[in-house]
Amino acid sequence: MIKNSLRPFEIYGVIIFFVLSIIFCISVDISMAYGFIVSLVAYTLFFIKKGFKWKDLFFMMLKGLRECKILYALILLIGATVSIWLSSGIVPSMIYYGFKYMAGTNFLFAAFLLISFSAVFMGTAVGTVSTIGVAVFGIGLGFGIPSNVLIGMIVSGAFIADKISPISGLLNLTLSTTNTRYKNVLKSMSVTLIPTFIITSVIYYLLGTRYEGNIDLSSIKSLQTSIASSFYVSSYLLSVPVIMVLMSAFGVKIIYSILVSLFVGILISSLVQGFSIVQIIDFIIFGFKINTGSSLDRILISGGVISMIEVLIIVMGAISLSSIIEGTGVIDFFIDKFFKRIESKRELILKTGLVSSILTTITCDQTMGIVLPSRILSHEYEKLSIKKEILARTISDTGTIIAPLMPWNVNALLIAIVTGSSKGYIPFAVLCYIAPLVTILVSYLDFEL
Repeated sequence: MIKNSLRPFEIYGVIIFFVLSIIFCISVDISMAYGFIVSLVAYTLFFIKKGFKWKDLFFMMLKGLRECKILYALILLIGATVSIWLSSGIVPSMIYYGFKYMAGTNFLFAAFLLISFSAVFMGTAVGTVSTIGVAVFGIGLGFGIPSNVLIGMIVSGAFIADKISPISGLLNLTLSTTNTRYKNVLKSMSVTLIPTFIITSVIYYLLGTRYEGNIDLSSIKSLQTSIASSFYVSSYLLSVPVIMVLMSAFGVKIIYSILVSLFVGILISSLVQGFSIVQIIDFIIFGFKINTGSSLDRILISGGVISMIEVLIIVMGAISLSSIIEGTGVIDFFIDKFFKRIESKRELILKTGLVSSILTTITCDQTMGIVLPSRILSHEYEKLSIKKEILARTISDTGTIIAPLMPWNVNALLIAIVTGSSKGYIPFAVLCYIAPLVTILVSYLDFEL
């Protein structure tokens, strides 16, 4: 239907219109929700004019929205959990002991290793950023490291979860759609992951040396004093994030892990920190902030559930938009055109990475960048006698890992709400650049080909 009803220049125009709408929102510093809403209205009117029924378009959107209902709950839970982890003293305790034991180290390098290790066990990049990442961010700010550098490092470490964690939803989606086993894919991924991780670690180590001499011990001591006077600080509170990581490691879904940590945090906020139920509800809905008169005030702050409403609207707009793009056949047109002629194994791998990245970019989520290339290209890989593990690896190294580099992507939106940075961190998310480059280089050197 799409080829009969739409001409190529119209299809390109559909994509360009959306991209320009988002660029406009970013350039004038207004919410990207406006770009998604305008694009959604324009797309609906355009496709109705081209012969699609409005009911069909509506059900395309409804189907996509229903499939992601767990995501909406997760977004709101993240807003509540960050606030409660602050009010309960969990994050303040992590920062307090972080100041104590990480002073004098190359913080960027050490924190990158810590975040990477934690992310593998948690199985979710966004979950890692919004919990352990928040504490690491606070410690780094106390050490005088620029916020965007810190967030870029946290994002790099956290997104290892979506790449190799055995409990990652995205990795399991990749395994399922490429019909591969974790053990075999992990072996293939190590070919690109090991050099990527080493290069990224070296970059953060070298970058971290610039800030080692910036630590003002008197100011750190002052921050510790402010934390200790505002909260009950104890190493026992650190058991909450440990339990959360262990729950994820044993296969408990992240939404249940967060719910448990939220409930425990509420109990600690009330019974240990002495906040009333009314105050706790206020923290959950409107966010947490503290007034100590020190720089701690800009570290221990969150927006609560209310701050996630805008993200929720944008995410629902992105899902509706991508559902229409898929349902009307626009994506199929690009796929057919892109893979019309494949002349070599390396060309196939390169185009796989490009298509996966493009789909992640235009659909605002990694799901399309995983499912469509896996489904459509599996036959091409068999025809050229390339292992399906390489298909899974290529998708993971490109479409999956680049998600936080697009400010309109669901992942980037959540990172922006949690950290307060919408795009400034992007140049410092080193791993997200290194991984695609390494996988392209390896495709020309890999003995498996």
